[in-house]
Parts: sequence; structure tokens; C-alpha cells
Amino acid sequence: MKMPVFTEPDTDEVFVNNLSSSDYDDRLQAVTNIKNAVIGNKAKKSSFIRLDIIPKILQLLMQDDTGIDFVVESVVLLGSLARGSAENVQALIDAKSLDVFLKGICHSDSRVVEASVRSLRTVYESSCVPVIEDQSIVPQLVDLLSSSLSNAEGAAAILSKCCQGPAHQALLCNMGAVTALLPLLVCDIPKIQQPALQCYASMSFQNGAVSIAMKSATHQGEQLVQIFTKLLSRDRPDEIQLGAAKCLTNMHRAGAVPAAEHHSLLIKVLATVVRMCKLDKNLTVRAEAAETLAFLIEEDTELQRTAAISDHLIKTLTGFLVKSDLDDSSYALMRESAFKALASVGANDEDIRKKIIDIECTMDHVVSGLEDPNTNVKLAAVKCLHSLSRSVQQLRTSFQDTAVWKPIMKLLQDANDNMMTVASSALCNLLLEFSPSKEPILEAGAVNLLSNLTRRSETALRLNGVWALMNMAYQADEGTKNKILEVLGPEQLFSLLDDPDTQVTMKTLGLMRNLLSGREDIDRIMLLHGARIMDSVKPILDSETRTEDVKEQALCVIANIANGSSAKEFVMRDEILLKRLMHYMMNDSVKLQMAATYCVSNLVWSTEEGAVDRQQKLRDLGVQKLLQSLLTTSDVNLFERVKTALQQFT
Repeated sequence: MKMPVFTEPDTDEVFVNNLSSSDYDDRLQAVTNIKNAVIGNKAKKSSFIRLDIIPKILQLLMQDDTGIDFVVESVVLLGSLARGSAENVQALIDAKSLDVFLKGICHSDSRVVEASVRSLRTVYESSCVPVIEDQSIVPQLVDLLSSSLSNAEGAAAILSKCCQGPAHQALLCNMGAVTALLPLLVCDIPKIQQPALQCYASMSFQNGAVSIAMKSATHQGEQLVQIFTKLLSRDRPDEIQLGAAKCLTNMHRAGAVPAAEHHSLLIKVLATVVRMCKLDKNLTVRAEAAETLAFLIEEDTELQRTAAISDHLIKTLTGFLVKSDLDDSSYALMRESAFKALASVGANDEDIRKKIIDIECTMDHVVSGLEDPNTNVKLAAVKCLHSLSRSVQQLRTSFQDTAVWKPIMKLLQDANDNMMTVASSALCNLLLEFSPSKEPILEAGAVNLLSNLTRRSETALRLNGVWALMNMAYQADEGTKNKILEVLGPEQLFSLLDDPDTQVTMKTLGLMRNLLSGREDIDRIMLLHGARIMDSVKPILDSETRTEDVKEQALCVIANIANGSSAKEFVMRDEILLKRLMHYMMNDSVKLQMAATYCVSNLVWSTEEGAVDRQQKLRDLGVQKLLQSLLTTSDVNLFERVKTALQQFT
């Protein structure tokens, strides 16, 4: 007969079972044993979570007989569980453990406060933690900035992580965080300074009001900007130099540290972030430095040019794109930051873009980035492609060798709005008339895709859709123009002229100009849609609210119509429109005078059939005399255009 096997209960289970003891001391000993078991042991953390330790602890914390020692041990235990993995953090969040930490921060016992701050900070080191919804906790965290260094360090770190968006930034600023952080910044203890810098960076990011408040802040007679500048010194730890550079970058981009007044400081910031990208720095520093660099120079051509010649920066950044022995997560971080930085460096200079593209395999890395499973890498690669595709020369050469349009078209089939906005911007460049990508993009169904974008509610997507169609229609053949008109449809084309966004209207008029080019195409399109086109464009010229640029584009559409053979009769038989052209010939704006004169010139061109009759009609209206009066203009280009128009009159 086989004897039954008896096994000792697992130690972990014993500890958990002891939490159910009716004796408080037994429960305290149990939670202490569990805490000691999980500290530094990931396997134990996961084991206890599987045994439902989190809900059990939370339930015990709600009991009336729970003492301070039990609370402290429990909070430390829960905080330690967060150090295990993202799954552990999610388990804590799902069980609403954060409420315990937030409540603990407001506790009357200093030990509970300190344990809660430490645990909450640990949780906030994970990327999956939500923003603190209860804003009443923020003043308590700001108060902790003025308590013990340990609490202040934790509070600053928490605030930097949960500071998301203008509302949180303003709240922190209004609660006095700008001033409260200053003593931490000047304490010369790097582990205290770093979270303070992170908090300043979070508060100032894209926030002019907070950045100006930071610029005005002083500590013992020294301005905060001066303190940041001192922290850029090479003898400071890398993280401190980079943190200070990030704060100054954010303040600059928010308008508080303008380039005109702080040029030498910005050069120093640039030099710092370039130095932090070097191979001898740790990976996290290098990636964050490249991101900071990208933001610093994004809209400043001079800083872009300085960066491009600084310490082999471009070669350093393209080196980020080589995987070597990096794990997937680290490689994704490096690629994302490199793509962003390269996009900014090459944003406005043809020579810099060539320098980037000429480095071996750069374009291959960009294309592979467009297909990366990591969304952040993919978006950064699209931004990089958009920047590099501004290069006329590279569109004609390098982009011909790399089928960049394929992943872009694939992205546009199924992407979020942010990705689609950047990808469609890149597509606009790839559809320029000299781009070898234009034909295959057309064949891949771009007209349908772009026409759908013009119907989107997001302004940026409508703009990119009509802009890309405008580029597609430029010097296009009859088949392409017909396809655009067929798929987009006249109704949608004309409705875009009434778009609330001026840029959308501008690009729609540009699309109409490009469709109405080439005499045969002009006559054919006007024969089909002439009345609607005139009815949609003329109100723009009559409007008191339309901008000068929009009116110029509308006049250029009329000029193209006037360049047709039969189409010009749409203009000639409309005396009100002709008088409106004369009105613009006398306008204070030279470019409106130029555009109106161009319309007249096309109408009276002497070599075309019926020119004499048209000239006589315009002469009778006083157009010829008006042109003669414009010969006194001081503008050389207008003078030449007027002279050309007058030469047509016989």
C-alpha cells in the first residue's frame, strides 16, 4: 500500500497566510518578512504578486487596528514590488495602490510620508503610470520640496514625471515650485540636483509663461538662468550638464531666452549637447542629448549650421543607427533620437542634407526605420525623411536609388493622425515634378488616398492632402489631371476654397492653377466646369477679409484661365471682373499689381486669335492708360510686366 506524501507548505504561502492572523504582531512580522524577502529579488516579487499579496495588504491597511509600523512596512513592500517589472507596476496600478501612496504623502507621521514618497517615486519611474488626477496632492508635493533632502528629491522626481501639459505646468508654477526647487539646484549634491532639473525641464517645456517665471527667479541674488549656465560646466556630472542644457533649451524654445539676446549662451548649450552625444557617454545620456539637440535647433537655421560642423556631429548621429551589441529597447531609443536630430540638423540646408545622405547606409536606415515595429522610431524616421526630402538634388538622385515611397504609402493606409500628418508632409515632397518617385506613387493609388485626406476634420491632414495633390498636378499630363478631378470631385475642390484655414485655401488655389495649365487642358476644364470655377474664385477677389496672399493666388488662377484659347472669354465677357482687375492694378500691394497685370497681358496677347477685339475692349475700359501710368513704378519686376503688356497693344 502506497503511503500518502506530505509536503511542507511553501514559505511564501506561510508568510501570506500569517497576514490573516488575528494577532497584530503576527501580521506585522509577516509583512516585514515578505518585505525582506522581495527586496532585491525579482522572482520573489512575482511569486508574492501571484499569491495576491497586493489586495491583501491594501485590505489590511483599511483596518482600524493597523498601526504605524505596519503602514510603513506595507508601503515599503508595495514600493519594492514596483521595482520588479512593468507587469508588477501595472498590478499595483490596477489594485489602486497609488491611492495608498498619495494618502501616505499627507500623513502626519514622517516615516509614512518618507516611505510613501520613495514608493511613489519608484512607481513613477515606470512609463505606464497615469498622471495624478487628484490635483489637491500637488501642493503637498510642492511643500515636500522644502522638507528633508530625501523627501525633496523624491517629490521633485514625482512632480517631473506627472507634470503633463499646460494645466499641470501652470498649477506647479502657481504653487511656488519654481522657487521651492532653487535650494535643491544649488545644493551641489548631484542626486538631488538631477530631479530638480528634470522638474524644471518638465515645467518649462513649450510653456512661455512658466519659462518667463523661471527667467525671473533668483536665489541669493543669482538668476536661475545663471545657475543653469554654471551647471553646464564640464566638471559637472554628465546628467547635470545635460539637465541644465535641457532647461535652457526649453526656455529658449518657449521664448524666454531669445537667440538675439543670448547667442553665446545658446552656443554653449549646443556645444554641451553635442558633447553629450559622443561615444564615451552612456547610452541614456547620448539618446537624451540627441533629443535635446533636435529640439534646440529645430527652427534656427544658424544653430543648425553650427551644429553640422561641430565635433563630427553628423557622423556621430549616424553612428547611433548601427545596432552593434545593443538590445532592441536600447537600439530603438538610439534610432529614435538620431532620426529626430538628423531631421533638425538638415531641416534648411541643402549641403547639410547631402552630407547626411552621403554617409553610407543612411537612407537604408531611414527606410528600415519607416517599417520599424516601434511607433516612436517609425515616427522619428518619417520626420527625418520629410526633412531630407526637402532637398531638390537628393530627390533627383539618392531617393531614386531608394524606394522610400513604398513604406510611406503603406504608412498612410493605416496610421494615427500624428504619423499620418508627418508622412503626408513627406509625400508632398516626393510628389514634386522632378522626383522619380512621382510616377510610382501615382500608380500606387495616391490620388484616392490624398483626396480622402482633404475630407478629414484635422486641418493639418486637409492641408497636406490638397498640397500633395497640387504638387501632383504640376506639369501633369491630361490623364493625371482627369484622375484628380474625377476622384476629388468638383464639389470637394470648390468647398476647399471656403476652408476656414487660409493655407488650405492657398493650396487649393494652387491646385486649380496647376490643373488650369497648358492651353488645351485649360480650355477642356473650363468647358466642363468654367461657370463653377469663376463663381468660386471671383468672390475671393471681392472679399474684404481675404488675405493678400490668397487674393494673389486667385488672380493667378484668373491669369491661367486668360491664357486659354476659348477659356479667356470667361474673363472677357465679365465686365465687373475686368474692372476688378483694374482695381488690383492700382492696389498698394506690388504683388497684387503684378498678378492683375499678368491677367491683362494674357488677355491682350497680340499673336492670339481675337486679340485686336480684346485689346479694343480693354482700351475702351481704360486699361491701356492705366498700364501707361504704371510705367512710373519703382519696382523693376512690375515695370517689366507692365511694359510687356503694353507691347501687346497694336
